[in-house]
Formats: sequence, C-alpha cells, structure tokens
Amino acid sequence: MDEADFPLHVESIAVHAGRAVDPATGAVIAPLHFSMTFERAADGSFPSGFSYSRSNNPNRAALESALALLEGGAVAAAFGSGMAAASAIFQALAPNDHVIAPLEAYHGVLRLLRDLFARWQLAVDFVDMTDLAAVEGAVRSSTKLIWVETPSNPTLRLTDIAAVAAIAHHAGAQLACDNTWSPILQRPFALGADLVMHSTTKYFGGHSDVLGGAVVAREANEFFQRVREVQTLGGAVPAPFDCWLIHRGMQTLPWRIRAHSANALRVAEFLASHARVERVHYPGLEAHPQHDLALRQMNRFGGMLAFELRGDRAEALALPNELKIFTRATSLGGVESLIEHRQSIEGPETKTPANLLRLSIGLEHPDDLIADLARTLAS
Repeated sequence: MDEADFPLHVESIAVHAGRAVDPATGAVIAPLHFSMTFERAADGSFPSGFSYSRSNNPNRAALESALALLEGGAVAAAFGSGMAAASAIFQALAPNDHVIAPLEAYHGVLRLLRDLFARWQLAVDFVDMTDLAAVEGAVRSSTKLIWVETPSNPTLRLTDIAAVAAIAHHAGAQLACDNTWSPILQRPFALGADLVMHSTTKYFGGHSDVLGGAVVAREANEFFQRVREVQTLGGAVPAPFDCWLIHRGMQTLPWRIRAHSANALRVAEFLASHARVERVHYPGLEAHPQHDLALRQMNRFGGMLAFELRGDRAEALALPNELKIFTRATSLGGVESLIEHRQSIEGPETKTPANLLRLSIGLEHPDDLIADLARTLAS
C-alpha cells in the first residue's frame, strides 16, 4: 500500500495494509512464497532481505506489517498460534521477574503461567482486574508485566485498560492486553497498553480454518526485540499459507466485527428477557455492571456472550444438543455460531459456573439464531 497523504479509516487500512501489486507479474493478490530458503548474493549477503523461512518469509512480513498498521503499533511478530504469541511475551521476561495476571482469563494462558512459567521462575500473582486497588496492591519492585484480558473469558468482565496502564507505568512495568475478543472494537494502544496480543485464529482469520497468533508492540524497543528473538530461535512461526489466509481475513474484519456485534446484542437482549435464563454476561446490556466502562473503551461490544441457565449442570450440558443452527464446538470468531459448556473443558481449577453456556455469535441472521434458542429454551 502506498503511503497516503491523509489519514485512512480502519476499513481502508484493513483492505490495503501490507499489500502491493506483485512487481513480477502485476498480480493484485499477493502470491504465496513456500520456499524455505532464499538465494545469497555472490558476496554472501541476502539482497532480498530473506534468508530462511523460520527467520522471515515474504507472506509473514506482509502480515506483520498489516497487523502493526491495523492495531496502531510500530511492529508485530506473527506466531503459529495465540498460545505461542502469549508464550513469547512471557519468555521475553527474565527469571524472578514478577507478573500480575487476571483471576479470570483464557484458561490456556492461566495454565501456561501456573504450570509452565512458574517452573522457570517467573513469579505470578493472580488478581481481580476489576479491582484497581487489588492490582496496585499486587505490585512489587520486581513487577515487569501486567497482563489483562478484556472482556474476559468466559464471563466478559472488563478491565479499565487506561487505569491499569497507569499502574503498570508508575511501577516501571509494561501492560500487555489480550485483545483477541475485541479487534477494531477497542484500541489498547490509545489507552496506554505497551503490547497487544491476538489469537489471529479467531476474528482475524474469521473462517475457523487457520491457526495463528500475533504480538504487536507500541514501540520497536528492546523488549520487542526479545519477543522477536523468541520467535526466530524458538521457531513457533506460521506457515506461509497460514499467513496468507489471516492476511486475507483481515480485509473484511471491520465489517464482520460490526455484524458479529450487532447479532450478539440482539441475542443477548433476547436471552436477558427469557424466564429460563438466570443471567446474561454481555457488556452491551445496560444491566451489565461495567456497561459504562464498556461505553468508554469500546466502540461496539463484540460477538461473544455467555448466559447462565436456570437449572443444573446436566441441563446446561443438554441444552446445546437441541439447537439446530449453533454448533457444539470450542472456538470463536468464525462466521458460524458456536455454543459450549465452558466448565467442562477448563479442568478441575475452573471457577466457571456449572450452568454457564458460552456463545460465539456468527453471521447468520439474528432472527434465526433467536428462533433456534427460543425453540430450545421452550422445550
């Protein structure tokens, strides 16, 4: 994309970021570069800028450029999964560094900290991120990173990104924000975050057919260079075709995320009014305890929601079996709507209520999704 001499809207950035007409063929769509090695010049240099695909690849370079532009950061590193991206941030820390992490977040990240990085001498405190006094009280002289996930998985609790960023920076620490659930919807860098992590498997890919992850940094500083070192030496990089698919998915991301959000709000409003539903977790509802914060730091409220059924675990497990449009599956961000009983996949340490069902609202017509839920809840 040629640099425009006027500010572009996010929709235009999503379509053009990291893209150019192929100089060899004139192709408008970027070619795939499957080569794992690249020719040296006679003097031993790499005039193309590429040497070995673990270190870099044209498709990955294009994706990383696009990710940085879309998120509003300086640089980005793409990984083979969201977990690889999260791991790289923690690996960029030093033994005995202190991390403050949320009590509620994606269970894979929590397990990563508890079961893997604790053995490698990262000190971790898990706190309620909605309680700013608790976050501030957890700060130590060795605190180097505060990790936030907002909205949280699975009950969509919000963290005040700007307030926690201020706490982190006052302590000389960095703030990393898992923005997987809210690309386009919230701008963590504008609120003070230093690092933004995405599982690009989800909304960026958008079609449930590719794994990926990314770390975007506000500045190309020493910490990001350590993330890049982990990426290059550790080798948890995405394949060229994976990069191509995620880069393609990005082009429609702003429009898809609006539709996901609009559909989810409709479904949340329906569920909130139903007699068989005990509670709905969705920040777009005025009844959500942090609705005002959602209005301040989000421009829409996302495609994820959860609800607690009036009933026990067995009833919650049974309900998805009667749905016709929703698919029983674990993931989010695809065009199809998914439902899962979250507690049953999170393991023995889960704090998720036994009657909670998590929904990823897709791009079907919202009336059809509501009809499917209404029929099932009435049975």
